[in-house]
Order: sequence, then C-alpha cells, then structure tokens
Amino acid sequence: MQKKVTRKSRKKESNHISHSMAHYLLAVHKLKETKGYARVTDVARELNISKGSVSTTLSGLKKRGFIAEEKGSKFLLLTDYGHQEVHHILSNRALFYHFFHDLLGVSEASSREGSCLMEHLMSDDIRGQFFNFMKTISLPSRDPKKKKAIKSINDFETALDLNRYETLAEFIDDQQPYY
Repeated sequence: MQKKVTRKSRKKESNHISHSMAHYLLAVHKLKETKGYARVTDVARELNISKGSVSTTLSGLKKRGFIAEEKGSKFLLLTDYGHQEVHHILSNRALFYHFFHDLLGVSEASSREGSCLMEHLMSDDIRGQFFNFMKTISLPSRDPKKKKAIKSINDFETALDLNRYETLAEFIDDQQPYY
C-alpha cells in the first residue's frame, strides 16, 4: 500500500535528502519516463553502481515515503511525495544553472556541476524567492518591473563587507562560525 504523505506530514519529517538520494529519485523518474518502468537493476545500471547499494538506498527512500513498488511486481514508482520531490529538485537545478550560467557567466560545465550539487538543498521558501528574483530580472528591459529590480540590485546593501578583502582566498581564510 502506498503511504500517503501530505504537505503537513512532510513538515514533521526531516525534509533533507542527500545528494545521492536525489540521484536515485531522478533515476527512477527518468526510467519511468523513458522506458515506462524502473527496477532495482535498471537504477543500478543508470547510476553505474551495484544492485546491493541501490536496494539499500531504495529501502530507505521507501520508508520515507518517496518510492513504492507496484502491487504484485518489483517495478518501482515514485509516490506523490516522491514526484513532488523530483520536481522540486529539477526546478532547483534549473534555477541554479541559469543563475550561474546566464547571470554570473560561469561555464556550462561548472554551472551544471554546481547546480547538480545544490539542487536538493534549497527549501520551499527560498525556492519561491529565488524564482521571483530570477523572473523579475529576466523580464524584458522595457518593463518597469525590471528597471525597478535592477535599481534595487544597484542599491543593494549587506552587512557582509566584502570590500575588506582583496581576494576570495582572504575572505575564505577570515570566516568564523556563527555559533
């Protein structure tokens, strides 16, 4: 029986999934979309890892309500909760990629790698604000909203005084924990 996970019950559970868990969910999603089915063997082949490792991780994802097995078979499927998580991961990846590549001018390869590493870490509220930021700055330049956004970027102030540092290395060396 598929565990029903609601947004309310999700908040009670740990919202964090690891980088590798995100890849398992994405592999199941991709296999279901391209082949119409996903089995442990298929996921192992897709991720180029052992079936034993896949079984162990998928078992944890099943317990957390992301994945289930089709009744009477060994075919894997994403639960509604798992589907929701996959779409959050993919939207995070797209936002990060375009922020790095299009706005910051980072190479395509580095943008892909960076967005992949961060895709599972963004919370719902940050994703919403990040989406609104990216949407606002991507509006056509004739749009008064974009002009206002660009003006607010130019007027941006922060307590983080980066002018104290000549290089990124100096900034990194000077960091102290917040606790």
